Amino acid sequence: MAVVSPSFAAPAMFPAVHELAMRRLREELELEAVEYPTTRRLDASPRDRAADLMNAFADPDIHAVLATIGGSDQLTVLPHLDPAAVSVPKPFFGYSDNTNLLNWLWNCGVAGYHGGSTMVHLGRGGGLHPVSTASLRAALFTGGDVVLHPVDEFSEDELDWNDAASFDRAAAVQRSQGWIWHRPERVVTAPTWGGNLEIVHWNLAAGRWIRPVDDYAGCVLLLETSEEMPSAQEVFHMLRNAGERGLLGQFPAVLVGTAKASALGRRTTPDERERYQAEQREAVLRALGAYNPEAMAVFGVDFGHTDPQWILPYGGSMTVDGPGRRIVAHY
Repeated sequence: MAVVSPSFAAPAMFPAVHELAMRRLREELELEAVEYPTTRRLDASPRDRAADLMNAFADPDIHAVLATIGGSDQLTVLPHLDPAAVSVPKPFFGYSDNTNLLNWLWNCGVAGYHGGSTMVHLGRGGGLHPVSTASLRAALFTGGDVVLHPVDEFSEDELDWNDAASFDRAAAVQRSQGWIWHRPERVVTAPTWGGNLEIVHWNLAAGRWIRPVDDYAGCVLLLETSEEMPSAQEVFHMLRNAGERGLLGQFPAVLVGTAKASALGRRTTPDERERYQAEQREAVLRALGAYNPEAMAVFGVDFGHTDPQWILPYGGSMTVDGPGRRIVAHY
């Protein structure tokens, strides 16, 4: 498996977390990591990062590509990518800023997986989480159908990677509110698209990485927000802009990840977190009401920036069964 840093080279700053993740990759998943030159290189150029990605995709001995973490500038890597290098598809795993690459691969007809990172999930304090690990194993090894379920507890508080004690304990957890369904009147089985909302919006702004809106017709839209915690008004504005373009109206079903409502440098109270999540849900519903009133939506699905994280097909197929209150990922 290739281990790459298409965005922020976190292994350079936190080598102990990276080494822990590599050990778990070998010992618990029985995979050998192949690192590329920029995996541990801070401030590598977009061109060099793109070269690592294309080399990983072109290497016949590499069967999957896993990002170390997200970041904030992967959009600048995309112009240096070569569609010919992905002519033989292989799965790519990543989320957050890696939405850029997932979307680029989608445009090339290559399915990937929204989720997974070495630093956050394989290097997780206290050990691997069974939900995240089970969906990763399904994507890598077993395939088939995985029925998602709401989790009882989740975490959104990062641990300090400079503190060695954080390796031995998981972050504090809180009770999950479960899934909240909106207009659960249909069953939709379709390819997925979307990802991190802020990154999707950047792609909309750049223009060149979004296809004609009809190309998304009938897909399941995945939406989640990052540790930057955009306000409900910002979320509405981003979705409104997609709606004005005609994009938001293309999706019969929308899965919205549990909104991360706390960050390492911005701790919030339980009341603040609950209010943030409720306000974001209302913002999404307001946008859907304006631009796609018939859409079915499910809120609080555990993918994106909270822990645990379902690793979901991106461009692959999912079933959202409203009457049955059931979500199935087809790996």
